[in-house]
Amino acid sequence: MIELRPFAGLGSADHGWLDAHHHFSFADYHDPERVNWGRLRVWNDDTIAPGTGFPPHPHRDMEIITYVRKGAITHRDSMGNEGRTEAGDVQVMSAGTGVTHSEYNREDGETEIFQIWIVPEQRGGEPHWGAREFPKGERAGGFVPLASGAQDDGDALPIRTDARVLGATIRAGESVTYRPHSAERHLYLVPATGRVRIEDVEVQARDGVAITQRDAVTITALEDSEVVLVDSA
Repeated sequence: MIELRPFAGLGSADHGWLDAHHHFSFADYHDPERVNWGRLRVWNDDTIAPGTGFPPHPHRDMEIITYVRKGAITHRDSMGNEGRTEAGDVQVMSAGTGVTHSEYNREDGETEIFQIWIVPEQRGGEPHWGAREFPKGERAGGFVPLASGAQDDGDALPIRTDARVLGATIRAGESVTYRPHSAERHLYLVPATGRVRIEDVEVQARDGVAITQRDAVTITALEDSEVVLVDSA
């Protein structure tokens, strides 16, 4: 199954400082057909105005991955962590038993992020936060794990769930094939930039594609593209 979910049809909310688009039910947007995809619970496409952001608020029992598409996000939390994550890089917060955090755009221009929430395998656990650089050159022409619950995924940031978050940059005319370890896995792919084709489905930037029952998925770039993929149970 390959289901295209065009950006124009996503749930949305314009808060002035925040222009949010929801691939899945979130806050005041509810679609009973789009509550989750496997363990993937939230994929928000957020544009944050300069000098604004999410004030301190709590979370628990969720793996929260922030992929920065443009600008930078500045994080602070109740564990004493502070950090700034730039475009192309990733931060992960395992909320565990509970954590309060804020996320602000301290830049002069807009910041654009994908905010991805994945349900953990078990409730509780000590909360933690981490961030790291993932230079785009390291994922040219292939998928690189950015966050993962698998111990053998190298430098990927750890998450406490049976899922992987991967990124790839693909030049126009080139293809990348991803092979999940089972056809039963739930794949969700969004181009951050560019335009791609999956079999006979053309996917524009910021569209979502829900995929399952595939031993392999080949993504062909119709123009230079940067794509993010979640593979979950």
